[in-house]
Amino acid sequence: MSNYFRITAYHPAENLSAIFDSNGYFEKLWQFSAYLIQKGLKIIEVENEEKFDEGDMPKAERDTAHIILRACSQGKPTNTASTKNGIAYKAIAVENKTYIPDTTIMV
Repeated sequence: MSNYFRITAYHPAENLSAIFDSNGYFEKLWQFSAYLIQKGLKIIEVENEEKFDEGDMPKAERDTAHIILRACSQGKPTNTASTKNGIAYKAIAVENKTYIPDTTIMV
């Protein structure tokens, strides 16, 4: 069973958005979410590797010692659209990085 997770979060006090990946650091998705919530972040999107499309952020190598910061910027994450194989999907962007959080949600 895979434990590769991707979470997009927003920190209201700092007005900061980030996309985080975990590839082996957490056993369960809820553990990853709870950790970020403890740090004051609000969860925007949360997915396991079976649901998201990596977009322009290829999956990271397995790392059981770190959380991987994939993108970070001031302000809230941007909802956008991304086209893959001629189909438009709901996507999310932070800074200049975009991915499709759920490949079952089309625009």
